[in-house]
Amino acid sequence: MDSHLWVIGTLLTSIILIVFTIVKLKIHPFLALLLASFYVGALMGMNPLDMVNAIEGGIGGTLGFLAAVIGLGTILGKMMEISGAAERIGITLQRCRWLSPDVIMVLVGLVCGITLFVEVGVVLLIPLAFSIAKKTNTSLLKLAIPLCTALMAVHCIVPPHPAALYVTNKLGADIGSVIVYGLIVGLFASLIGGPLFLKFLGNRLPFKPVPAEFSDIEVRKEEDLPSLGATLFTVLLPIVLMLIKTAAELNMTKGTTLYTVLEFVGNPITAMFIAAFVAYYILGIKRNMGMSTLLVKTEECFGSIANILLIIGAGGAFNGILKGSGLSDTLAIILSNLDMHPILLAWLVAIILHAAVGSATVAMMGATAIVSPLLPMYPDISPEIITLAIGSGAIGCTIVTDSLFWLVKQYCGATLNETFKYYTTATFIASLIALAGTFLLSYVV
Repeated sequence: MDSHLWVIGTLLTSIILIVFTIVKLKIHPFLALLLASFYVGALMGMNPLDMVNAIEGGIGGTLGFLAAVIGLGTILGKMMEISGAAERIGITLQRCRWLSPDVIMVLVGLVCGITLFVEVGVVLLIPLAFSIAKKTNTSLLKLAIPLCTALMAVHCIVPPHPAALYVTNKLGADIGSVIVYGLIVGLFASLIGGPLFLKFLGNRLPFKPVPAEFSDIEVRKEEDLPSLGATLFTVLLPIVLMLIKTAAELNMTKGTTLYTVLEFVGNPITAMFIAAFVAYYILGIKRNMGMSTLLVKTEECFGSIANILLIIGAGGAFNGILKGSGLSDTLAIILSNLDMHPILLAWLVAIILHAAVGSATVAMMGATAIVSPLLPMYPDISPEIITLAIGSGAIGCTIVTDSLFWLVKQYCGATLNETFKYYTTATFIASLIALAGTFLLSYVV
């Protein structure tokens, strides 16, 4: 019992250490996670050399797979940005008269968010919300909140987003299944947390015009944008290739030549590699961009991912220490004795960590380290479901600790209270709906 208390105390104080150093001391999450790794190793009595080896192995094991995928995904997102492909999707959806503007923003967020980091997605797509708000004389909140909720949902539960891919890889989940389930759960969570929640508020939702400092931001002219076919082909290509791999695993005999080919092209690294060059050609070269221009743009986008790679690497180090020290195994025994469903536990840990640390990525990595040892004890619950549960939790509680909260506040010209009341509540509702959807799926999968 004493050893159990020590393990729980070590884990809780390590999480408090991460939160305190990031939020109060303003230390970078990369350093905070490494500090917590050394802290856990020391308290668990690890040999110093074993501690360093566990940290090194955790970083290498995590980034060995993810670094390539994140790099390739960033190229794809950059090509979407500079070509105007995201605007093309928005303009096309605007022509669907049977779709309300807020639902359009959800669909734009879900489709475009597949290839864009959440903050980049907000900056890139918010001019669409400005444009529609001006044309329809609609409160900006009614458009921006559904957009940002959808971007957050797809960021947390749909690979090839880094955090979602990290959890999928660590838990041994099938990537194609997670993509399909994630898009379904994400769509319902975004629609209910965004448009339906705001519709329920009715006249209580204040009218917010486009802030004066952003009123001159214009969406690009339609004739300057790539075609819808080219855009959708480029965006969905890596997803389709990964789904083909899943279909092959379910329906084909292993060892055949065709099976090997489909497994190869559907691997996330291969799929994203193919998609990056397709994006270069369709969204770049065919639109009169030279390779020298594409080289400059590629170098620009790589600078932006150093931050996320370091955080994910340090998250891998923390995971490695929890395993190497034996803390995760002991924790699994303790958690299995709690009268709490593992899906609910995964969701709860992720949402608490997101609220505390302010990063959905860090929250999902922390939750994975805590929950993953439980999987062998619940063979009837698939790793895909636990992956969704962790992602569902990370959607919620977007508060002042998260940079996305401030981004939404500034773009909407909202007060702190209004951002809490409408955007934080929207993401929390979306998180609850995603949890409910994950529970429903667990009876099917």
